[in-house]
Amino acid sequence: MFKIGEFSKLANVSIRALRHYDKIGLLIPEQINKETNYRNYSAQQLQTINKIQKLKEVGLSLTVIKEILTSNDEATTIQSHLAIRELELNEELQKIKQQNQILENSRLFLKEDSKKLNYHVIQKEIPKRYVASIRDVIPNYSNEGVLWEKLYQILMMNNITFAKEPYNLAIFHDDSYQESNVDVEVQVAVQMSHPNTEITFKEAPAVQVASVIITGNYEQMTAVTETIAMWLENHHYQLNGPMFNMYHVSIATESNPQNWVTEACFPIKEQTSEI
Repeated sequence: MFKIGEFSKLANVSIRALRHYDKIGLLIPEQINKETNYRNYSAQQLQTINKIQKLKEVGLSLTVIKEILTSNDEATTIQSHLAIRELELNEELQKIKQQNQILENSRLFLKEDSKKLNYHVIQKEIPKRYVASIRDVIPNYSNEGVLWEKLYQILMMNNITFAKEPYNLAIFHDDSYQESNVDVEVQVAVQMSHPNTEITFKEAPAVQVASVIITGNYEQMTAVTETIAMWLENHHYQLNGPMFNMYHVSIATESNPQNWVTEACFPIKEQTSEI
């Protein structure tokens, strides 16, 4: 038998941890002197404490470890929990990779921070046009491509002729930012309609906008909205409807994000006296 201090040294585990394991019933000393309350451990318990430490190293909680050690089929229970832990680690790894990508994007963004207000704001009118449109609530903004694929597939199947200037627009109809279930409409200018109930044909009215041309990926959008907000205040305009993106060069025709050309458009009107 080994006193708790001796066992602590042999197991490379602190006395405090051993007392905690005893308290929660994870590793109870082989003998406890009723008079002195001294705890004594056996050599065989070194195998148990080493197993506990190994299971802790892979991230299993003490509650799970206790379940394993008290199981009628320890080997099967270990394998089951290790499989679950492997799935958890893979999910954590994916999150770390995503965070690393965000970190890299942020580094590039901050590197260009001094240039972010150099975007040129254009006040212009998007003319009245006849459009084919699909509007739906999609899981998140990254699913916008699903709407475009559906719209173009239907148009091509029905031989719909595009207008000379297609005005490929994605309109974001939500009144505020949504993390999920976003209300998005995609539309393209066409020369004629078709009695197809899956998409809507309509006349889109002319709209005055403040717009900014973005070359490259959409990580710049935060800086663009800052620029637009400052422009609105300085020129005494206010927003007048949902913002939309007009795609001049997009993933549909160009796989390299650095070559994308997007026009972020914000409908505007002159500021009223109440604002």
